[in-house]
Amino acid sequence: MQLFYAPEISFPRHTLSEEESKHCTKVLRMRCGEELFLTDGRGTMHRCKIVNDNAKHCEVEIVESTPEYEKLPYNLHMAVAPTKNIDRFEWFLEKATEVGVSEFTPLECDHSERRQIKPEREEKVITSAVKQSLKAYHPVLNPLTSVRELIAREFNGQKFIAHCNDELGERAYLGNMIEKGGNVLILIGPEGDFSKEEITFALQNGFRAISLGKQRLRTETAAVVATVITSTVNSL
Repeated sequence: MQLFYAPEISFPRHTLSEEESKHCTKVLRMRCGEELFLTDGRGTMHRCKIVNDNAKHCEVEIVESTPEYEKLPYNLHMAVAPTKNIDRFEWFLEKATEVGVSEFTPLECDHSERRQIKPEREEKVITSAVKQSLKAYHPVLNPLTSVRELIAREFNGQKFIAHCNDELGERAYLGNMIEKGGNVLILIGPEGDFSKEEITFALQNGFRAISLGKQRLRTETAAVVATVITSTVNSL
C-alpha cells in the first residue's frame, strides 16, 4: 500500500504534485493501472488508480473513499519544548505521529535551550511519518508558543504536566490518571525541566502533575513515552 498526502484533493481525478509525481513514477516506478492511496490528512482515505504516469504530473482516478479511516478514540495534544539538538525533537514528531497524535505545540519555556524552529521542515517530518505509517489523519503543528500562554488557554479535556520537582507535591503515574476517550493535553518541558513558577501556574489552572515512571528521561523520550501511554490506555 503506497500512501500519498494531498491536502486539497480534486474529484474524480487528481494530479499529484511534481514532487509526489516524481516519487511515484521514478522512485516507486508505478505505472498506469496500478493502485495507490491518497489522504487529505483530515481522515479520508482514497483508493486510486493511476491513469497518467507522467513524471511531473501523475494523474490518478479516485475509485473509492473511506471517511474516518482508523480514527482514534481520543484526541491527544502534545505540547513539548524543542530540544537544543533539533534532530531529537524531529525524532519525537516522527514517532509520536506513528503512534497517534492529533496536535503538536512546540513550547517556549523559562529553561528552553531552543527558542525557534523551522515549521516547514517539521511539517515535512510529520507528513513523511503520516505516509510511512499509513495514517489518514495529519497532526496539526502549531507555532512555537509560550508555555504560560498555552496554560492560560481554555481546554476542554484532561490536562497534565510532567515535571521532576519533588518540592511541589506528589506526581501520579500518567497511566493511572488518564481516562479513556476525550481530549488530552500533556506538557513536556525542556531538559532543564519547567521552572517552579511555570509548574505552579499550571497547577493553578487545572493541570495535574504526572510522572512517567521511575526512570529519568530526556525530553524527547518522555514525550514519546507519554504518547505511548495515552495510546495504550485507550487501547485497553
